[in-house]
Amino acid sequence: MPPPSGTFVARLKVQLKLSIARLRMVQQRDDANGKAQRRAMAQLLEAGKIDSARIRVENIIRSDITNELHEILELYCELLLARSGLLETAPCDPGLEEAVKSIIYSAPKTEVKELQQVRALLGEKFGKEFVLAAMENSDGKVNEKVVKKLSVTPPREELVQGYLEEIARAYGVDWPKRPRDLGDAPKYADDDDSPSGGQAQKTSEAPIPADSKEAKDREDLSRATPPRALGPNNPLHVNPPSPSTDNPRPKVTLNSMELKPNKKMVDAGLAKKNPERKGGIGDGIPDVNELAARFAALKR
Repeated sequence: MPPPSGTFVARLKVQLKLSIARLRMVQQRDDANGKAQRRAMAQLLEAGKIDSARIRVENIIRSDITNELHEILELYCELLLARSGLLETAPCDPGLEEAVKSIIYSAPKTEVKELQQVRALLGEKFGKEFVLAAMENSDGKVNEKVVKKLSVTPPREELVQGYLEEIARAYGVDWPKRPRDLGDAPKYADDDDSPSGGQAQKTSEAPIPADSKEAKDREDLSRATPPRALGPNNPLHVNPPSPSTDNPRPKVTLNSMELKPNKKMVDAGLAKKNPERKGGIGDGIPDVNELAARFAALKR
């Protein structure tokens, strides 16, 4: 006879909690071992022992697959623990059938003893035929990922190559050896690959008639020479500075001499008739009377 419902659910919850804790510990242990194994693979690749690395990397692949299986089983245990009230009835709930049968199918193939205790309790609850159907997966209720991860097939060559390349990249190992990229070859102006170089060369090589206007212009340019020096009769000149807000009355000098104020400027009071200070127009600080005269002249 199956055990009473209350006793079964209580025992199952205890074993589910123990299974979850054990599965987490196994995952942490496998992660630590995986890091050490990957470091050893990187050393083999750096030493050039490729064949040995290809054989040993299969252990890392199998460890990762087992770790992923433990994650799935941990989720199933948490699901059964959260819905343990639905396991009191004899026929298994359709929403929990996949989790129950996946645990029954995978528990004997794992090292977690607590999970095997969960399997035994589920077998006592749902009967021998239910357990046989789960072990053979006759109805296909077992999770497909669980079945695939428990298969004993060797890893594909592409997977092995991908693992080795990822380990080499993670630990900075140059494997497989790749040629250094030196960039594209430089392109010259007369290269045929350039969009305009080849056309420009063909155009420049075309003969020019001697009596054409272009030929005469080229001859005149070849005879012309730039001026050797800038003299007083040279047409080139420099414009004087324009007034600005920073400098409203800029000084313009010619041959190291300042321009003298004209009669209009003197009459308007903008410049002194006989400046006593040295320095030219407007040099020095004006007094109050001079400023009053200037403002009066500006108002006219």
